[in-house]
Order: sequence, then structure tokens, then C-alpha cells
Amino acid sequence: MKVLKLSAQGLPQSWISLQQAVIHYAAGEVRWESGAEIAVFRGGTNAITGLQSTIAINSIIGTRGVPRINPFQMRPGLTNAKLFARDRNICAYCGELCEEAELTREHIVPFAQRGPDTWMNVVTACRACNHRKSSRTPEQAGMPLLYAPYVPSLWEDFILRNRRILADQMEFLMAHVPASSRLAI
Repeated sequence: MKVLKLSAQGLPQSWISLQQAVIHYAAGEVRWESGAEIAVFRGGTNAITGLQSTIAINSIIGTRGVPRINPFQMRPGLTNAKLFARDRNICAYCGELCEEAELTREHIVPFAQRGPDTWMNVVTACRACNHRKSSRTPEQAGMPLLYAPYVPSLWEDFILRNRRILADQMEFLMAHVPASSRLAI
């Protein structure tokens, strides 16, 4: 289980472990919290009061400090898992919904034609379509794209990074996803 760490201004910073969240709480770095309480850590007993210390962890925390991520300069890392999630496991050529094991990263302008390995030049394709297209462009192969590639926003990238997002975390992130996003469908 991960905690969504945000800047005090509400920009996503990282997915952190419960233990990392405890450190932020104990250091007094949590400015605000949202979402459900997902864990309670118990510490020692105070010798004077006899009370045991506890730290309750929420699923979303806003921490003090200067954000490390500038959302206008951010370029999400490209991985097959995030690409397939962006494209919802649908082949860009035949439109079939496929299992992840049947999917490939397909370069619109192939490497053989000096195509870059960037979000705007890759789509999800089933193995059969990728093989059929080979080292040709969609136009050369007579295989038009069914959807256009795009670079995920900061908010989309945080959704694509984590497979086990809690409902309140997803609701928070989806509230900031562009309406045109494939993740909003």
C-alpha cells in the first residue's frame, strides 16, 4: 500500500511507503492530509502520562517544502507498462483489447527510419499487427492508426505509475486529469 505524497500546494510528488509517511508525520512535515486513514503505527509509552504514542497515516498527504516537480517541465518516463495502461491495452491498428503478454511497444516511425523512442512516436500494438507493420510507417503499411499518441500529464503519470491505487487517491488524481485523456474514458 502506497501513500500519495503531494506538495503543500497539492502537486503530486511521489508514491511513498507507509514507513516513509511515518517519517514525514514524525518530523512534522505533513501540512495537510486527505483521504481515508489507512494505517496506525504505535510507539512507546510516555513515562509521565502513561499514554502510548500513535501516528495515523492518511492515504494522501501534503508536505511542506518546495516541490521537486515542476508540472510544466515534467516529461514522464516511458515504460511498456505505462504505455499499455495509457492505451488501455488496445491495439492501435486492429482495435483489439489484449492481454499484456500479447502487447508490444510499436514505433509509428520505426527505428529503421530514425524514429525516436518517445511518447509521441509509440503506441500499443498486438504482436500480430506489430509484425505485419514491420519497419514501415502506418501509411507505408496501409495500417492507419485508430487513435493518436499523446504525452501523459503529471496527474496521468501518477495514475500510470501505480497499479494499486486506493479509491480516494484515484478520485483525487482523476479530478485533475484532462477530460480528453484516455484514462477518463
